[in-house]
Amino acid sequence: MIYFDNSSTTPIYPQALDTYIKTSQRVFGNPSSLHGLGTQANRLLQQARQQIADILEVASEEIFFTSGGTEGDNWIIKGTALAKKDYGKHLIISSVEHPAVAEACQQLAALGFEVSLAPVDQNGFVKVEQLAKLIRSDTILVSVIGVNNEVGMIQPLAEISQLLEKYPKIHFHVDAVQAIGKVPKEQWLTPRVDFATFSAHKFHGPRGVGFIYWKKGRKLTSLLAGGGQENNQRSTTENLPGIVATAKALRLYQEKIQSQPQHTRALKQALIAALNEYPKVEIFSLATSEKTAPHILCFALKGVRGEVLVHALEEKQIYISTTSACSSRKKMAGSTLSAMNVAKTVAECAVRVSLDESNTMAEVEQFMVIFNQLYQKFEKIN
Repeated sequence: MIYFDNSSTTPIYPQALDTYIKTSQRVFGNPSSLHGLGTQANRLLQQARQQIADILEVASEEIFFTSGGTEGDNWIIKGTALAKKDYGKHLIISSVEHPAVAEACQQLAALGFEVSLAPVDQNGFVKVEQLAKLIRSDTILVSVIGVNNEVGMIQPLAEISQLLEKYPKIHFHVDAVQAIGKVPKEQWLTPRVDFATFSAHKFHGPRGVGFIYWKKGRKLTSLLAGGGQENNQRSTTENLPGIVATAKALRLYQEKIQSQPQHTRALKQALIAALNEYPKVEIFSLATSEKTAPHILCFALKGVRGEVLVHALEEKQIYISTTSACSSRKKMAGSTLSAMNVAKTVAECAVRVSLDESNTMAEVEQFMVIFNQLYQKFEKIN
């Protein structure tokens, strides 16, 4: 089996799974309970929060746990809208956001908010000068994905941060789900960033767990009322085993921050070099190291729909995805490619290979052997 779908999800680290199981069995008290078991659970909860904060180099009170990236994005987008609606109802997002951001904004638009899309160039990078022209006196939020989940470009967040220094009241959110552990933190968590979103299962943690960075002093309205957990900001009993396992997985993942990106980029570049030999292949992910994430490669085999290629590879036990796994089953061409002005007929053929530390050059070579066989097969059919 060759698993090249790591941007959809990663297998949980054995050590993180062991942590999850042991915490479930040994520290089963509710962190909100006043008795000793609750105190023990709360202590472990705060330790996990501190460990994550230390990795991000932020204060522990700026970390809030969630159920994952989608909840985090929705909380920040909608929470900002509710908190600042008396100041303005205008939001700006890039045209290449994850559906969790884009569709949350669509819901707000239906409620009377106004959403502007910052355009991107042909390679998917936000045009900062065009974004600047969208800012108005009633703008309350700018949200830009750190690393695009479909094509892998690293957005120019330093330039956007510099722009937003002139507008200190505007909230700046970065979806960092695909960035953490793959791209240096300085590229996606600049001092100007107010909020960032993370999901554990993207870095070998458990599913159903995530966290947000919420800069101290910024206002955000809670979306979940109830027991007052997470400093009265997210009411629901904390998933302690998942949270502790998340902290464990992130620590393990960060230990490989020096070697893992170089390894996956070498695999990606080998794939790009091999795929470039095929006339009907169009590659959308750049190979340059400073502007694109090392683990994501998006390409199209023109004339073959993405899902057809995905299933053909699956028959050979090779697993990739169409563009975003979160929208694959909606059977829609990638919104990122549309924003990049890729023709719909080509975008419908797009697939995504996403790499990880566990992948090898031997797997890349085997992938290309199978791809070549399929290419020849599709050539005869077409």
